[in-house]
Amino acid sequence: MSGRDAAPSPARARWRQWLQAEWLLLLFGGLALGLAALDPQPWASYRRWLQLPTLAGLLGLLVATQGICDSGVVQRAAATLAARAHSVRTLGLLLAAVAALLSMLLTNDVSLFLIVPLTVALGGISNLPVLRMAVLEALAVNAGSSLSPIGNPQNLLLWQHARLPFLHFVAAMLPVAALMMLLLGALTWCWLPSSRIHLERPGINGISTRLALLSAATLAMMVWMMEVGRAECAAPLVLLPYAVFARRTLARVDWWLLATFAAIFLGLGQLAELAPVRGALDRLDFSQPLVLYASGIVASQLISNVPATVLLLDRARDPLALAIAVNVGGFGLAIGSLANLIALRLARQPHGLRELHRVSIPFLLVCAPLVYLAWRWIGP
Repeated sequence: MSGRDAAPSPARARWRQWLQAEWLLLLFGGLALGLAALDPQPWASYRRWLQLPTLAGLLGLLVATQGICDSGVVQRAAATLAARAHSVRTLGLLLAAVAALLSMLLTNDVSLFLIVPLTVALGGISNLPVLRMAVLEALAVNAGSSLSPIGNPQNLLLWQHARLPFLHFVAAMLPVAALMMLLLGALTWCWLPSSRIHLERPGINGISTRLALLSAATLAMMVWMMEVGRAECAAPLVLLPYAVFARRTLARVDWWLLATFAAIFLGLGQLAELAPVRGALDRLDFSQPLVLYASGIVASQLISNVPATVLLLDRARDPLALAIAVNVGGFGLAIGSLANLIALRLARQPHGLRELHRVSIPFLLVCAPLVYLAWRWIGP
């Protein structure tokens, strides 16, 4: 057999590439199908685990941010920002700070949809290390969003459950969020080079004003509809104008990312409610602060911090203590926070998971004990 005959066909090569890229979808899709076969549940349970409002909101964000990127606005902003930065380290600190600030106001996921495409564009015209910045931005939104009751889904859930005043929640989380941000700033300073920014191209031309305006309006509408709990109603409204005016943008949307999150929600949702899992939790004394803190972190590493919050919500006497635990649990493994997966997917850099874990796991090991000591020292 000749070398030409032995070479894989283009179709087989594309299929193999897809399998390598979408292994997370295959893993959690297999988990969801396996659990459904072993322990069938009513449709209402699957609908609850699927979290349709979250998926609808994610759909709107994916379409809007893809439109913003296609319009050329992000590339133009990236060129302007890179031209004015003094060093890679300074630019990295600025991007991480902006990501953290946005996550307090627009949630961690939304801030990533805004900041990571900008980072990718910056990497295309300068020597900014895109993968390192994507990892730092994932850590930044996990840290920054911990301060605000609306910064991430777990905080929103716990804030509404505890019925605390907005500022009371912020004040309770402030020492923890400040410590996280301090550690993140130190990591950013040490990990990024101090070399100057070198531009490869002076700028980007060809901005589509119509697409930029449509996408900005879509993004604003989607964020607002998510805030008022009407994301499912907004999703068809998002798709219609793009289907008419920007079909190429719809074709470039990362639909497999949406499918991956659906598989994660289904698989982890049912896993968290299995009798052995609940039986193991019943043997723990969650009135002990250390038990609650460690359980929130460990559960987040296994099933992500939002399902972990749902799992432990009725067992935790102190919702604020649980909020601290699951926010810290967003570091470590990539599954600890869905924001980690979003950042890596938007960056589309090789070896993303390996680079994230190389930094995020040590960050968790340093952050977790320091946050616990700060919480017990400053708290009640």
